[in-house]
Amino acid sequence: MLIRRRKKEDADDIVTRVGDYNNAAALNYEPRDIGPVPPDYGVLFVVFSLMLLGCLMVFSASISLGDSPKYHISEHYFFVRHVISLVVALFGAYIVWHIPMKAWKKMAFPFFLFGLFLLGAVFIPGIGKSTNGACRWIPLGLFNLQVTEVMKIAVLIYAADFTVRKQNYMHSVKKGLLPMLLVMGLVGFLVLKEPDLGAYVMMLAISMGILFLGGINLTVFIMVLVGVLGLLVFMIFAASWRAARFFAYLDPWEISNAQGKAYQLSHSLIAFGRGESWGVGLGDAIEKQHYLPEAHTDFILAIVGEELGFAGVMLILVLLFWLVKRAIEIGRTAIHLEHIFSGLVAEGIGIWIGVQTFINVGVASGLLPTKGLTLPFISFGGSAIMAVTAAVAILLRVDYENKVTMKGGKV
Repeated sequence: MLIRRRKKEDADDIVTRVGDYNNAAALNYEPRDIGPVPPDYGVLFVVFSLMLLGCLMVFSASISLGDSPKYHISEHYFFVRHVISLVVALFGAYIVWHIPMKAWKKMAFPFFLFGLFLLGAVFIPGIGKSTNGACRWIPLGLFNLQVTEVMKIAVLIYAADFTVRKQNYMHSVKKGLLPMLLVMGLVGFLVLKEPDLGAYVMMLAISMGILFLGGINLTVFIMVLVGVLGLLVFMIFAASWRAARFFAYLDPWEISNAQGKAYQLSHSLIAFGRGESWGVGLGDAIEKQHYLPEAHTDFILAIVGEELGFAGVMLILVLLFWLVKRAIEIGRTAIHLEHIFSGLVAEGIGIWIGVQTFINVGVASGLLPTKGLTLPFISFGGSAIMAVTAAVAILLRVDYENKVTMKGGKV
């Protein structure tokens, strides 16, 4: 069985609620003029709200970096770049939305190979760019492309296509699970060579989540999950700097940790503490004054907490939670309509945004060891903004095709 089956009444309810018909028989109508199909205004509202909040907080968190000895830039440098990234992301999303899901399915393997090529290209002298000992970027003039962000979309599409193609082997370790593990092992070799453990964790979460939703044997899945967690623990302790960061996270207030490996975390917690319920006021944060490193990227939530308080943090988390919930609902609708590939892609997008949000919030609040992952739509970072915006465009495309099908049209 490909998908963990839902009750038939749920499918009937979806057809009745969204379409113009009262039963699923309407899905068999011949293609006809169905008129305009409205987008999901809820998704658009939430995404644009998050983008506006992101612009506001990137501007506030980065404005003091203009007088930092690390950067020789104007005070509006990061804000301007962030806005440019958003414009490019929205233009790209418009193009992505017009690509039918059947075209994505056909492109799944070639796109995955392209992603692998990019992962390898960062190590080629003259092509890849190295910063602070990490080779993760390809310079493209206006911005540096972080190739792991492209690979997240490639893994998402490939995992959904793989699950559909292997629907009869989801209970087989040899034919259903092992090929995906080998593929993700190859991806892991290249990503960890950069190194970028956080990005690889995200790719594993997306691929394993889609396999689980696709009906993989639960016992096998749990065994693999335990094995993956064991592998991550091994990778943490195999590198001395990762192990040092892990132990520092366990006790960030110990003097040597607070001034060393846990410096970011300790100042992030100070920022949250200063904000209390309603914050110290927009623009009045102290931690962004060269105390909290990367305040405009991975730890931007700490600045939100300091300036807007618990209320501001909860506003962002509620919006992101709603978006994840809506992605799962769109995916379930697609699966009920027998658009299995589209449904898995939509649910995979929900997993992507949800897990990345959980990790970012967990790191900023001290729940998880420090690891660099952006907060979707909020943090500064051109490649990350473009990738997650493209993912939402794909989600809206799935929703559009769902509505066309339920109106009796053909996609």
